[in-house]
Amino acid sequence: MSRKILGPFNRVEGDLAVNLTLENGRVAQAQVTSPLYRGFERALVGRPLADALVVVPRICGICSVSQSVAAVRLMQALSGARPAANGERVMNIVHACENLADHLTHFYLFFAPDLAHADYAGQPWHADWAARLASGGPAARQWLAARATLLRIVGLLAGRWPHTLALQAGGVTRTVDAAERLRLLGWLAEVRRFVEITLLGLPIDAMLAIDHPDQLERLRAAGGDSGRWLRAADALGFAQLGRAHDHFLAFAAYGCDGEHPWPAGVWRDGAAQALNLRRIQEDVSHSWYENAPARHPAEGDTRPNPHKHGAYSWNKAPRIDGLPAETGALARQLLAGQGCLRALVAAHGGSVLTRVLARQFEAAWLLAAIERWLRELDLAAPFIAAAPHDAVDGCAAGLTEAARGALGHWATVEHGQITRYQIIAPTSWNFSPRDAHGMPGPLETALQGVADHELSVQHVVRSFDPCMVCTVH
Repeated sequence: MSRKILGPFNRVEGDLAVNLTLENGRVAQAQVTSPLYRGFERALVGRPLADALVVVPRICGICSVSQSVAAVRLMQALSGARPAANGERVMNIVHACENLADHLTHFYLFFAPDLAHADYAGQPWHADWAARLASGGPAARQWLAARATLLRIVGLLAGRWPHTLALQAGGVTRTVDAAERLRLLGWLAEVRRFVEITLLGLPIDAMLAIDHPDQLERLRAAGGDSGRWLRAADALGFAQLGRAHDHFLAFAAYGCDGEHPWPAGVWRDGAAQALNLRRIQEDVSHSWYENAPARHPAEGDTRPNPHKHGAYSWNKAPRIDGLPAETGALARQLLAGQGCLRALVAAHGGSVLTRVLARQFEAAWLLAAIERWLRELDLAAPFIAAAPHDAVDGCAAGLTEAARGALGHWATVEHGQITRYQIIAPTSWNFSPRDAHGMPGPLETALQGVADHELSVQHVVRSFDPCMVCTVH
Protein backbone atom coordinates (compact mmCIF):
# COMPACT_ATOMS: atom_id res chain seq x y z
CA MET A 1 0.00 0.00 0.00
CA SER A 2 1.33 3.46 -0.89
CA ARG A 3 0.16 7.05 -0.99
CA LYS A 4 0.20 9.70 -3.68
CA ILE A 5 -0.88 13.33 -3.65
CA LEU A 6 -2.06 14.90 -6.89
CA GLY A 7 -2.33 18.64 -6.97
CA PRO A 8 -2.64 21.45 -7.21
CA PHE A 9 -4.57 20.59 -10.38
CA ASN A 10 -4.22 22.85 -13.38
CA ARG A 11 -7.22 24.06 -15.42
CA VAL A 12 -9.33 24.27 -12.23
CA GLU A 13 -11.09 27.31 -10.76
CA GLY A 14 -9.43 27.50 -7.33
CA ASP A 15 -7.16 25.07 -5.49
CA LEU A 16 -7.65 21.30 -5.41
CA ALA A 17 -5.58 18.39 -4.13
CA VAL A 18 -6.38 14.68 -4.07
CA ASN A 19 -4.68 12.29 -1.66
CA LEU A 20 -4.74 8.72 -3.00
CA THR A 21 -4.12 5.48 -1.14
CA LEU A 22 -2.98 2.88 -3.69
CA GLU A 23 -3.15 -0.89 -3.52
CA ASN A 24 -2.26 -3.34 -6.30
CA GLY A 25 -1.97 -0.54 -8.81
CA ARG A 26 -5.41 0.94 -8.12
CA VAL A 27 -6.96 3.60 -5.89
CA ALA A 28 -8.15 2.01 -2.68
CA GLN A 29 -9.19 5.28 -1.04
CA ALA A 30 -9.24 8.96 -1.93
CA GLN A 31 -9.38 12.15 0.12
CA VAL A 32 -10.36 15.32 -1.75
CA THR A 33 -9.02 18.54 -0.26
CA SER A 34 -10.12 22.13 -0.79
CA PRO A 35 -7.12 23.95 0.72
CA LEU A 36 -8.35 27.55 0.32
CA TYR A 37 -10.70 29.38 2.72
CA ARG A 38 -12.53 32.52 1.55
CA GLY A 39 -15.22 33.40 4.10
CA PHE A 40 -18.04 34.91 2.02
CA GLU A 41 -20.71 33.55 4.36
CA ARG A 42 -19.20 35.36 7.35
CA ALA A 43 -18.66 38.53 5.30
CA LEU A 44 -22.41 38.78 4.64
CA VAL A 45 -23.45 38.71 8.30
CA GLY A 46 -24.56 42.11 9.56
CA ARG A 47 -25.34 43.50 6.10
CA PRO A 48 -28.74 44.35 4.58
CA LEU A 49 -30.00 41.48 2.43
CA ALA A 50 -29.81 43.67 -0.69
CA ASP A 51 -26.02 43.65 -0.27
CA ALA A 52 -26.06 39.98 -1.23
CA LEU A 53 -26.79 41.04 -4.82
CA VAL A 54 -23.45 42.88 -4.81
CA VAL A 55 -21.40 40.37 -2.81
CA VAL A 56 -22.39 36.88 -3.95
CA PRO A 57 -21.69 37.32 -7.70
CA ARG A 58 -18.07 37.83 -6.66
CA ILE A 59 -17.86 34.36 -5.19
CA CYS A 60 -16.91 33.14 -8.65
CA GLY A 61 -15.92 34.55 -12.03
CA ILE A 62 -17.37 31.55 -13.89
CA CYS A 63 -20.85 31.09 -12.38
CA SER A 64 -21.38 34.70 -11.29
CA VAL A 65 -24.90 34.90 -12.78
CA SER A 66 -25.92 31.65 -11.09
CA GLN A 67 -24.93 33.13 -7.72
CA SER A 68 -26.96 36.25 -8.56
CA VAL A 69 -30.00 34.16 -9.49
CA ALA A 70 -29.80 32.25 -6.19
CA ALA A 71 -29.69 35.53 -4.26
CA VAL A 72 -32.64 36.90 -6.27
CA ARG A 73 -34.69 33.75 -5.57
CA LEU A 74 -33.87 34.12 -1.87
CA MET A 75 -35.00 37.77 -1.87
CA GLN A 76 -38.22 36.80 -3.67
CA ALA A 77 -38.91 34.10 -1.10
CA LEU A 78 -38.45 36.53 1.80
CA SER A 79 -40.23 39.53 0.30
CA GLY A 80 -42.97 37.80 -1.66
CA ALA A 81 -41.95 39.73 -4.79
CA ARG A 82 -43.30 38.41 -8.10
CA PRO A 83 -41.10 39.23 -11.09
CA ALA A 84 -42.43 40.60 -14.36
CA ALA A 85 -42.85 37.89 -17.01
CA ASN A 86 -40.38 39.65 -19.32
CA GLY A 87 -37.95 39.92 -16.41
CA GLU A 88 -38.16 36.19 -15.77
CA ARG A 89 -37.41 35.45 -19.41
CA VAL A 90 -34.47 37.84 -19.62
CA MET A 91 -33.09 36.42 -16.35
CA ASN A 92 -33.38 32.93 -17.83
CA ILE A 93 -31.63 34.05 -21.02
CA VAL A 94 -28.73 35.61 -19.11
CA HIS A 95 -28.47 32.60 -16.80
CA ALA A 96 -28.67 30.05 -19.63
CA CYS A 97 -26.08 31.92 -21.73
CA GLU A 98 -23.64 31.73 -18.81
CA ASN A 99 -24.33 28.03 -18.27
CA LEU A 100 -24.00 27.25 -21.99
CA ALA A 101 -20.71 29.17 -22.14
CA ASP A 102 -19.59 27.15 -19.11
CA HIS A 103 -20.43 23.86 -20.85
CA LEU A 104 -18.29 24.87 -23.82
CA THR A 105 -15.46 25.95 -21.52
CA HIS A 106 -15.59 22.68 -19.61
CA PHE A 107 -15.44 20.55 -22.74
CA TYR A 108 -12.83 22.41 -24.75
CA LEU A 109 -10.63 23.91 -22.03
CA PHE A 110 -10.91 21.66 -18.99
CA PHE A 111 -11.76 18.14 -20.19
CA ALA A 112 -10.76 17.54 -23.82
CA PRO A 113 -7.10 18.69 -23.62
CA ASP A 114 -6.25 15.53 -21.68
CA LEU A 115 -7.24 13.51 -24.77
CA ALA A 116 -4.38 15.20 -26.65
CA HIS A 117 -1.82 14.07 -24.05
CA ALA A 118 1.30 12.38 -25.39
CA ASP A 119 0.49 9.23 -23.38
CA TYR A 120 -2.31 8.56 -25.88
CA ALA A 121 -0.14 9.07 -28.97
CA GLY A 122 -0.65 5.46 -30.09
CA GLN A 123 -4.44 5.75 -30.15
CA PRO A 124 -6.08 6.16 -33.59
CA TRP A 125 -8.05 9.21 -32.46
CA HIS A 126 -5.12 11.03 -30.82
CA ALA A 127 -3.65 12.87 -33.80
CA ASP A 128 -7.01 14.41 -34.67
CA TRP A 129 -7.53 15.72 -31.13
CA ALA A 130 -3.95 16.93 -30.83
CA ALA A 131 -4.31 18.95 -34.04
CA ARG A 132 -7.67 20.43 -33.05
CA LEU A 133 -6.60 21.36 -29.53
CA ALA A 134 -3.09 22.60 -30.26
CA SER A 135 -2.28 26.16 -29.24
CA GLY A 136 -3.90 28.33 -31.87
CA GLY A 137 -5.61 25.27 -33.37
CA PRO A 138 -9.07 25.37 -34.96
CA ALA A 139 -10.98 24.20 -31.88
CA ALA A 140 -9.69 27.09 -29.76
CA ARG A 141 -10.64 29.70 -32.34
CA GLN A 142 -14.09 28.20 -32.83
CA TRP A 143 -15.25 27.61 -29.27
CA LEU A 144 -13.77 30.85 -27.95
CA ALA A 145 -15.68 32.81 -30.60
CA ALA A 146 -18.94 31.07 -29.62
CA ARG A 147 -18.28 31.68 -25.92
CA ALA A 148 -17.50 35.35 -26.58
CA THR A 149 -20.80 35.73 -28.44
CA LEU A 150 -22.75 34.22 -25.53
CA LEU A 151 -21.09 36.58 -23.07
CA ARG A 152 -21.75 39.50 -25.43
CA ILE A 153 -25.44 38.63 -25.10
CA VAL A 154 -25.07 38.65 -21.31
CA GLY A 155 -23.31 42.00 -21.51
CA LEU A 156 -26.08 43.56 -23.60
CA LEU A 157 -28.90 42.28 -21.39
CA ALA A 158 -27.24 42.53 -17.98
CA GLY A 159 -24.83 45.41 -18.45
CA ARG A 160 -21.70 43.41 -17.70
CA TRP A 161 -20.33 39.96 -17.03
CA PRO A 162 -19.41 38.85 -14.46
CA HIS A 163 -20.87 40.56 -11.39
CA THR A 164 -23.99 42.08 -12.92
CA LEU A 165 -26.49 44.05 -10.81
CA ALA A 166 -29.24 43.89 -13.46
CA LEU A 167 -31.00 40.88 -11.89
CA GLN A 168 -33.43 41.99 -9.20
CA ALA A 169 -36.32 40.52 -7.22
CA GLY A 170 -38.86 42.21 -9.51
CA GLY A 171 -37.18 41.20 -12.78
CA VAL A 172 -34.37 42.94 -14.67
CA THR A 173 -33.36 46.59 -14.97
CA ARG A 174 -32.78 46.38 -18.73
CA THR A 175 -35.49 46.47 -21.39
CA VAL A 176 -35.22 45.03 -24.91
CA ASP A 177 -36.54 46.71 -28.05
CA ALA A 178 -37.32 45.19 -31.45
CA ALA A 179 -33.98 46.11 -33.00
CA GLU A 180 -32.08 44.58 -30.10
CA ARG A 181 -34.10 41.38 -30.28
CA LEU A 182 -33.15 41.01 -33.95
CA ARG A 183 -29.50 41.63 -33.08
CA LEU A 184 -29.61 39.03 -30.30
CA LEU A 185 -31.26 36.46 -32.57
CA GLY A 186 -28.49 37.08 -35.09
CA TRP A 187 -25.85 36.46 -32.45
CA LEU A 188 -27.65 33.29 -31.35
CA ALA A 189 -27.66 32.10 -34.96
CA GLU A 190 -23.83 32.29 -34.86
CA VAL A 191 -23.78 30.17 -31.70
CA ARG A 192 -26.25 27.71 -33.24
CA ARG A 193 -23.96 27.25 -36.25
CA PHE A 194 -21.07 26.44 -33.93
CA VAL A 195 -23.09 24.00 -31.80
CA GLU A 196 -24.67 22.22 -34.79
CA ILE A 197 -21.64 22.11 -37.12
CA THR A 198 -18.58 22.07 -34.85
CA LEU A 199 -19.66 20.63 -31.50
CA LEU A 200 -22.41 18.17 -32.41
CA GLY A 201 -22.28 17.74 -36.17
CA LEU A 202 -26.08 17.40 -35.91
CA PRO A 203 -29.03 19.79 -35.92
CA ILE A 204 -30.15 20.60 -32.40
CA ASP A 205 -33.49 18.87 -32.91
CA ALA A 206 -31.70 15.70 -34.04
CA MET A 207 -29.51 15.79 -30.93
CA LEU A 208 -32.49 16.22 -28.63
CA ALA A 209 -34.26 13.33 -30.40
CA ILE A 210 -31.55 10.85 -29.32
CA ASP A 211 -33.36 8.79 -26.70
CA HIS A 212 -31.45 5.50 -26.56
CA PRO A 213 -27.73 4.55 -26.42
CA ASP A 214 -27.99 2.83 -29.83
CA GLN A 215 -28.88 6.19 -31.35
CA LEU A 216 -25.53 7.63 -30.26
CA GLU A 217 -24.18 6.13 -33.49
CA ARG A 218 -25.69 9.18 -35.17
CA LEU A 219 -23.45 11.38 -33.04
CA ARG A 220 -20.35 9.22 -33.55
CA ALA A 221 -20.80 9.35 -37.30
CA ALA A 222 -21.74 13.01 -37.55
CA GLY A 223 -18.24 14.48 -37.78
CA GLY A 224 -18.50 16.94 -34.89
CA ASP A 225 -16.28 17.14 -31.82
CA SER A 226 -18.89 15.19 -29.83
CA GLY A 227 -18.42 12.23 -32.19
CA ARG A 228 -14.64 12.53 -31.95
CA TRP A 229 -14.91 12.54 -28.17
CA LEU A 230 -17.27 9.55 -28.11
CA ARG A 231 -14.83 7.47 -30.14
CA ALA A 232 -12.10 8.28 -27.63
CA ALA A 233 -14.49 7.55 -24.76
CA ASP A 234 -15.24 4.12 -26.25
CA ALA A 235 -11.55 3.29 -26.51
CA LEU A 236 -10.77 4.46 -22.97
CA GLY A 237 -13.77 2.80 -21.32
CA PHE A 238 -15.31 6.02 -20.02
CA ALA A 239 -18.69 4.30 -19.58
CA GLN A 240 -17.17 2.16 -16.82
CA LEU A 241 -14.92 4.84 -15.31
CA GLY A 242 -15.74 7.03 -12.32
CA ARG A 243 -18.91 5.54 -10.85
CA ALA A 244 -20.00 7.15 -7.58
CA HIS A 245 -23.11 6.49 -5.47
CA ASP A 246 -25.68 6.75 -8.31
CA HIS A 247 -27.63 9.11 -6.05
CA PHE A 248 -28.37 12.38 -7.82
CA LEU A 249 -29.81 15.75 -6.78
CA ALA A 250 -31.14 18.77 -8.69
CA PHE A 251 -33.05 21.94 -7.87
CA ALA A 252 -35.64 23.49 -10.18
CA ALA A 253 -34.30 26.01 -12.69
CA TYR A 254 -35.39 28.43 -15.42
CA GLY A 255 -38.83 29.10 -13.97
CA CYS A 256 -41.18 30.85 -16.36
CA ASP A 257 -44.93 31.48 -16.04
CA GLY A 258 -44.98 29.30 -12.93
CA GLU A 259 -43.44 26.31 -14.73
CA HIS A 260 -39.98 24.77 -14.37
CA PRO A 261 -38.79 22.79 -17.41
CA TRP A 262 -36.12 21.19 -15.25
CA PRO A 263 -37.76 19.77 -12.13
CA ALA A 264 -36.30 19.55 -8.66
CA GLY A 265 -35.84 16.07 -7.28
CA VAL A 266 -33.64 13.19 -6.23
CA TRP A 267 -32.75 10.29 -8.52
CA ARG A 268 -32.23 7.16 -6.45
CA ASP A 269 -32.59 3.43 -7.19
CA GLY A 270 -33.27 4.19 -10.84
CA ALA A 271 -36.28 6.45 -10.26
CA ALA A 272 -37.15 10.08 -9.61
CA GLN A 273 -38.20 10.99 -6.09
CA ALA A 274 -39.54 14.19 -4.56
CA LEU A 275 -37.00 16.58 -3.05
CA ASN A 276 -37.45 17.34 0.65
CA LEU A 277 -35.27 20.35 1.40
CA ARG A 278 -35.57 19.76 5.14
CA ARG A 279 -33.60 16.54 4.67
CA ILE A 280 -30.46 18.45 3.63
CA GLN A 281 -27.71 18.73 6.24
CA GLU A 282 -24.05 19.75 6.29
CA ASP A 283 -21.52 17.69 8.23
CA VAL A 284 -18.20 19.21 9.35
CA SER A 285 -16.60 16.15 10.95
CA HIS A 286 -13.65 16.18 8.52
CA SER A 287 -13.74 19.88 7.65
CA TRP A 288 -11.64 22.68 9.14
CA TYR A 289 -14.54 24.12 11.13
CA GLU A 290 -15.45 23.96 14.79
CA ASN A 291 -17.14 20.68 15.65
CA ALA A 292 -20.92 20.75 15.55
CA PRO A 293 -23.65 18.21 14.81
CA ALA A 294 -24.77 17.87 11.22
CA ARG A 295 -27.22 20.70 10.60
CA HIS A 296 -29.63 21.98 8.00
CA PRO A 297 -28.02 24.98 6.23
CA ALA A 298 -30.73 27.28 7.61
CA GLU A 299 -29.31 26.47 11.05
CA GLY A 300 -25.66 26.14 10.07
CA ASP A 301 -22.63 28.24 10.87
CA THR A 302 -19.15 28.78 9.49
CA ARG A 303 -16.57 28.92 12.28
CA PRO A 304 -13.09 28.16 10.93
CA ASN A 305 -10.65 25.96 12.86
CA PRO A 306 -7.59 25.39 10.64
CA HIS A 307 -5.89 23.24 13.31
CA LYS A 308 -8.72 20.75 13.77
CA HIS A 309 -7.51 17.18 14.22
CA GLY A 310 -8.79 14.74 11.60
CA ALA A 311 -9.93 17.42 9.16
CA TYR A 312 -8.59 17.60 5.60
CA SER A 313 -10.75 20.09 3.68
CA TRP A 314 -12.34 23.52 3.91
CA ASN A 315 -15.34 22.03 2.14
CA LYS A 316 -18.22 20.87 4.29
CA ALA A 317 -19.98 17.56 3.58
CA PRO A 318 -23.56 18.12 2.36
CA ARG A 319 -25.90 15.17 2.69
CA ILE A 320 -29.56 14.52 1.89
CA ASP A 321 -31.40 11.80 3.78
CA GLY A 322 -28.00 11.13 5.35
CA LEU A 323 -26.44 10.23 1.99
CA PRO A 324 -24.01 11.93 -0.40
CA ALA A 325 -25.53 13.11 -3.66
CA GLU A 326 -24.02 13.88 -7.05
CA THR A 327 -25.24 16.99 -8.82
CA GLY A 328 -24.79 18.49 -12.27
CA ALA A 329 -26.07 18.17 -15.82
CA LEU A 330 -26.43 14.41 -15.46
CA ALA A 331 -28.73 14.81 -12.44
CA ARG A 332 -30.82 17.39 -14.29
CA GLN A 333 -31.15 15.26 -17.41
CA LEU A 334 -32.10 12.14 -15.47
CA LEU A 335 -34.87 14.00 -13.66
CA ALA A 336 -36.01 15.65 -16.91
CA GLY A 337 -36.45 12.21 -18.50
CA GLN A 338 -33.57 12.03 -21.01
CA GLY A 339 -33.94 8.40 -22.14
CA CYS A 340 -30.43 7.79 -23.49
CA LEU A 341 -28.77 8.92 -20.26
CA ARG A 342 -31.28 7.02 -18.12
CA ALA A 343 -30.43 3.83 -20.03
CA LEU A 344 -26.67 4.40 -19.73
CA VAL A 345 -26.91 5.04 -15.98
CA ALA A 346 -29.11 1.96 -15.56
CA ALA A 347 -26.45 -0.13 -17.32
CA HIS A 348 -23.24 1.27 -15.85
CA GLY A 349 -24.13 3.95 -13.30
CA GLY A 350 -22.94 7.54 -13.42
CA SER A 351 -19.60 7.76 -15.21
CA VAL A 352 -17.16 9.99 -17.04
CA LEU A 353 -19.13 9.22 -20.20
CA THR A 354 -22.55 10.18 -18.87
CA ARG A 355 -21.38 13.33 -17.06
CA VAL A 356 -19.76 14.82 -20.16
CA LEU A 357 -22.46 13.59 -22.55
CA ALA A 358 -25.19 15.12 -20.36
CA ARG A 359 -23.62 18.55 -20.82
CA GLN A 360 -23.73 18.13 -24.60
CA PHE A 361 -27.42 17.23 -24.53
CA GLU A 362 -27.92 20.22 -22.30
CA ALA A 363 -26.04 22.56 -24.62
CA ALA A 364 -28.56 21.76 -27.35
CA TRP A 365 -31.52 22.24 -24.99
CA LEU A 366 -30.23 25.54 -23.61
CA LEU A 367 -29.65 27.09 -27.00
CA ALA A 368 -33.16 26.21 -28.18
CA ALA A 369 -34.63 27.55 -24.92
CA ILE A 370 -32.73 30.86 -25.16
CA GLU A 371 -34.08 31.40 -28.67
CA ARG A 372 -37.62 30.59 -27.49
CA TRP A 373 -37.51 32.92 -24.47
CA LEU A 374 -36.19 35.74 -26.62
CA ARG A 375 -39.02 35.36 -29.14
CA GLU A 376 -41.61 35.19 -26.33
CA LEU A 377 -40.72 38.63 -24.93
CA ASP A 378 -43.64 41.07 -25.01
CA LEU A 379 -41.73 44.22 -25.88
CA ALA A 380 -44.62 46.45 -24.85
CA ALA A 381 -44.84 44.99 -21.33
CA PRO A 382 -42.67 45.90 -18.30
CA PHE A 383 -39.43 44.07 -17.59
CA ILE A 384 -39.48 44.72 -13.85
CA ALA A 385 -42.26 44.81 -11.27
CA ALA A 386 -42.38 46.75 -8.03
CA ALA A 387 -40.68 44.83 -5.24
CA PRO A 388 -39.95 45.68 -1.59
CA HIS A 389 -36.48 47.11 -1.11
CA ASP A 390 -36.26 45.63 2.36
CA ALA A 391 -36.82 41.94 2.99
CA VAL A 392 -39.33 40.80 5.55
CA ASP A 393 -37.56 39.31 8.55
CA GLY A 394 -37.41 35.54 8.42
CA CYS A 395 -35.54 32.59 6.99
CA ALA A 396 -35.70 31.43 3.38
CA ALA A 397 -33.77 29.65 0.62
CA GLY A 398 -32.81 30.70 -2.88
CA LEU A 399 -32.30 27.70 -5.14
CA THR A 400 -31.16 27.36 -8.75
CA GLU A 401 -28.91 25.31 -11.02
CA ALA A 402 -25.43 26.41 -12.02
CA ALA A 403 -23.69 24.60 -14.87
CA ARG A 404 -22.05 22.29 -12.34
CA GLY A 405 -25.27 21.52 -10.46
CA ALA A 406 -27.51 22.44 -7.53
CA LEU A 407 -26.78 25.81 -5.92
CA GLY A 408 -28.53 26.89 -2.74
CA HIS A 409 -28.40 30.04 -0.61
CA TRP A 410 -30.03 30.03 2.84
CA ALA A 411 -30.36 33.24 4.87
CA THR A 412 -31.89 34.50 8.09
CA VAL A 413 -32.79 38.18 8.31
CA GLU A 414 -33.56 39.96 11.61
CA HIS A 415 -34.42 43.67 11.84
CA GLY A 416 -33.39 44.07 8.22
CA GLN A 417 -29.91 42.62 8.70
CA ILE A 418 -28.47 39.25 7.70
CA THR A 419 -27.74 37.17 10.80
CA ARG A 420 -26.94 33.93 8.96
CA TYR A 421 -26.01 33.21 5.31
CA GLN A 422 -25.09 29.71 4.20
CA ILE A 423 -24.25 28.52 0.70
CA ILE A 424 -24.04 24.99 -0.70
CA ALA A 425 -22.42 25.08 -4.12
CA PRO A 426 -22.44 22.21 -6.65
CA THR A 427 -18.81 21.36 -5.97
CA SER A 428 -19.64 21.26 -2.25
CA TRP A 429 -21.80 18.23 -3.04
CA ASN A 430 -19.51 16.53 -5.56
CA PHE A 431 -16.17 17.14 -3.81
CA SER A 432 -17.32 16.73 -0.23
CA PRO A 433 -15.08 15.06 2.35
CA ARG A 434 -16.17 12.17 4.53
CA ASP A 435 -18.94 12.66 7.07
CA ALA A 436 -19.23 11.53 10.70
CA HIS A 437 -20.02 7.98 9.54
CA GLY A 438 -16.94 7.81 7.31
CA MET A 439 -19.04 7.96 4.14
CA PRO A 440 -16.93 9.44 1.31
CA GLY A 441 -18.26 12.10 -1.04
CA PRO A 442 -19.11 11.46 -4.71
CA LEU A 443 -15.66 12.15 -6.18
CA GLU A 444 -13.93 10.25 -3.39
CA THR A 445 -16.16 7.25 -4.21
CA ALA A 446 -15.78 7.66 -7.98
CA LEU A 447 -11.99 7.44 -7.69
CA GLN A 448 -12.05 4.12 -5.84
CA GLY A 449 -10.83 1.32 -8.10
CA VAL A 450 -9.38 3.66 -10.74
CA ALA A 451 -6.01 2.59 -12.12
CA ASP A 452 -2.93 4.34 -10.80
CA HIS A 453 -2.53 6.42 -13.93
CA GLU A 454 -2.60 10.19 -13.57
CA LEU A 455 -4.69 10.71 -16.71
CA SER A 456 -7.34 8.23 -15.55
CA VAL A 457 -7.63 10.10 -12.26
CA GLN A 458 -7.76 13.41 -14.12
CA HIS A 459 -10.58 12.21 -16.38
CA VAL A 460 -12.70 11.33 -13.34
CA VAL A 461 -11.95 14.59 -11.52
CA ARG A 462 -12.63 16.72 -14.59
CA SER A 463 -15.87 14.90 -15.40
CA PHE A 464 -17.25 16.57 -12.24
CA ASP A 465 -15.81 19.96 -13.35
CA PRO A 466 -14.50 21.31 -10.03
CA CYS A 467 -15.00 24.97 -9.09
CA MET A 468 -13.27 25.10 -5.75
CA VAL A 469 -13.63 28.84 -5.12
CA CYS A 470 -17.43 28.44 -4.89
CA THR A 471 -17.06 25.59 -2.47
CA VAL A 472 -15.07 26.97 0.43
CA HIS A 473 -17.56 29.31 2.08
